[in-house]
Amino acid sequence: MYDGFVEFAVSQGVPLSTVTLTLMLPIVVTIIAFFRQVVGIKAFGIYTPALVTFAFLAIGLEADSILKGAQYGFTIFVTVIAVGTLVGIVLKKFRLLYLPRVAIMITIVSLSTLAMLIAGGLLQRTGLASVSIFPILIMITLVEKFVSTQIEKGARTAVVLSTETLIISLICYFSVSWSVLVAFIQTYPWIVLFTIIINIVLGKWTGLRLSEYFRFKEITKYAEPSHKK
Repeated sequence: MYDGFVEFAVSQGVPLSTVTLTLMLPIVVTIIAFFRQVVGIKAFGIYTPALVTFAFLAIGLEADSILKGAQYGFTIFVTVIAVGTLVGIVLKKFRLLYLPRVAIMITIVSLSTLAMLIAGGLLQRTGLASVSIFPILIMITLVEKFVSTQIEKGARTAVVLSTETLIISLICYFSVSWSVLVAFIQTYPWIVLFTIIINIVLGKWTGLRLSEYFRFKEITKYAEPSHKK
């Protein structure tokens, strides 16, 4: 049973999947904000993990399977980052300007992704071979973010941020693919407004992030006795 607003939107010709995914977006970005502000996982900002999450969702809808959406999305993501890393190392020797470097990298990554899809077909992985261009394009847009980070902060940092982006995206993907949550949002769509309140609280967060407790574990260990005195 859907809420009156959802039924109205659907009656006006808006696909139910579009309504649901749009309502899920505030939840996705709130989860990402939580992991950045409280847990301390940086990733590639908030926009890129959200895009990757919806790429996974698109693949999952096409494959009609949550697990296959994660599996195929993970495969494409890792392929893009692995090829991007290797190509970046090779292009570094040529000392090219930023935009031509990105253009070359996107070209090679896109051809490598196509080769992977063909290989999926040869290996009878028809779900992987039939992935549409939309989620693939989203994954390939990671390349520019990866290149800029690689240039500014080095390949190691770029790979770490890519890994963190993948982790957050998978967490968001499984969260918004949960059938109970989907049904709840379709029944009570106004509940997404509470994400604004949650983000206000996150915006006021001044404590240490969870990752910083581990990072500064030795410092806090020595600080505790003096604090007690």
